[in-house]
Amino acid sequence: MKPHLQLLSSLILLVLSSSFTLAQSPKLAARADSLFREWKKAGSPGAAVGVVHQGKLIYAKGFGEADVETGAPIGPETIIHVASLSKQFTAFGIVLLAQEGKLSLDDDIHNYLPEVPDFGKKITIRHLIHHTSGLRDQWNLLAMAGWQLDDVITKEQVFNLVKRQQELNFEPGSAYAYCNTGYTLLGEIIARVTKQPFREWMQARVFKPLGMKNSLFYDDHERIVKGRAYSFSKGDGPNAYKKSVLSYANAGATSLFTTVNDLARWIDNFRSPVVGNQATMTQMLERGRLTKGDTLPYAFALLHGKYKGLSHINHGGSDAGFRSFLCYFPKEDYGFIVLSNQAEFDPAKKTFELADIYLASQLKTDQVVKAPTASTPANVHAIDPALFDTYAGEYELSEAPGFILSFKREGNRYFTQATGQPQAELFPSSDTTFFLKVVDAKVVFHRQQTGKVSQITLIQNGNHPGKRVKPFEATAEQKKQLTGKYYSPELETIYTIIQKDDTLKLRHVHHGEVTINAVTKDRLQVPWWYVQTIDVIRNPAEQIVGIRMSNGRVRNLWFQRLPDDFGTGKPPMTGK
Repeated sequence: MKPHLQLLSSLILLVLSSSFTLAQSPKLAARADSLFREWKKAGSPGAAVGVVHQGKLIYAKGFGEADVETGAPIGPETIIHVASLSKQFTAFGIVLLAQEGKLSLDDDIHNYLPEVPDFGKKITIRHLIHHTSGLRDQWNLLAMAGWQLDDVITKEQVFNLVKRQQELNFEPGSAYAYCNTGYTLLGEIIARVTKQPFREWMQARVFKPLGMKNSLFYDDHERIVKGRAYSFSKGDGPNAYKKSVLSYANAGATSLFTTVNDLARWIDNFRSPVVGNQATMTQMLERGRLTKGDTLPYAFALLHGKYKGLSHINHGGSDAGFRSFLCYFPKEDYGFIVLSNQAEFDPAKKTFELADIYLASQLKTDQVVKAPTASTPANVHAIDPALFDTYAGEYELSEAPGFILSFKREGNRYFTQATGQPQAELFPSSDTTFFLKVVDAKVVFHRQQTGKVSQITLIQNGNHPGKRVKPFEATAEQKKQLTGKYYSPELETIYTIIQKDDTLKLRHVHHGEVTINAVTKDRLQVPWWYVQTIDVIRNPAEQIVGIRMSNGRVRNLWFQRLPDDFGTGKPPMTGK
């Protein structure tokens, strides 16, 4: 290129860049800076942050380091893995193809993916988009099969699991369960319809036209990407960090590499489409609907929500040590982007703290309450701790046999734990009603005139009654019956239940062993995230023939009981 042409090109790029980025308000920027002050130091991972207004970046900064090993800083142009935030781009690709008449959202996925098993029920592209397909989640299945999520995981390996599935979690359209598998399949549908690799098609049709010059779908774990961030988590000791390795080689559900600057252009496409048109963006905001008529907050990989009276759309992501959150308030025309490479970072919290700054005049303020005393937190009712002792115990929900809520007191603090879930603290709002802060839920204890408490109501998306049950203690014979090996034909893996002293343990060759808690004779509880509950299956003679394992995104996965002598024989001698 000739010198004067090169100079002209540089000037054009400078004009384009400055037209996209507006001057930052010093006062508001200083307040925004203060939210991320603790990450503004050497030797620490951190975050890239952006605020978009009227299609322009009005705040764009980086805090901390993109790579703690090398000390490379984070900035708005740092390329960061954004995990499930990737899904909205995959959904966008599907919408574009639907508008071009190359597919229909209500097509059976088997038209494009014949290798997916036929479960006797039609699964549509729309089901995949809204997480209502009933398919089991790929990460949960891989973990159940013995994989670590920092292993290299390719698209082919995910498809190998999908092809072996024999049952669905539920009938397609009847329920919602977040499912990464669906978006991996959507990425492959795009590739097969367009006859181009998913990564290349997205680059040509979406990223390049939008000017997202540092964005790509990363489907090759060996590929070098200059300017990228790596992820970390807290180590032992203050200011110590360790690597949080991510080696994914699959895309669609995850694996978008992008920047704050590029995502600002993506947000601008919602208000003033460059790729697609207004109908495209309207489709992206269409909520899912269950067959019984319930409308979901989940649209095309975008969640509808409200914050202090203002409507917004958002989605987050979490893989290894990467954390991301993107939020757009359409009426106010403000977008917020927070991308982090530290596992303990909470990008959603920081996003809404940014909204408090930039949307202060438009947000509805919470009702002012009197300052609490030192011993009584705001909105918390003071009760006699001994009163809670009459509530302590275990309660089984009437509509979900085997699902137990346990309650206990530790000094002046109160706790509950549900089957397959971590312990959470309760706070009294009256002598009989307690609320949780980690989720929007309440528990009411029903006291009889005698003072006895035998019933509760869990208030969470409706009222769910429960009755007090006696803590279950498995007999020696029941424990003995449970011991043995259990094989999953879908995962081709074996779990073993063993007994150590009086304690049952669940063992896997890759995961080690963990203590089993028997909730009832035929319901077991396990503290692993990928195995939470185990239902024991018996034949008419009461003999155990297998178990079904469940977690948040895999339900009732079948494991057949193996003969007691399975695998006990020695291999035959070999010789010349």
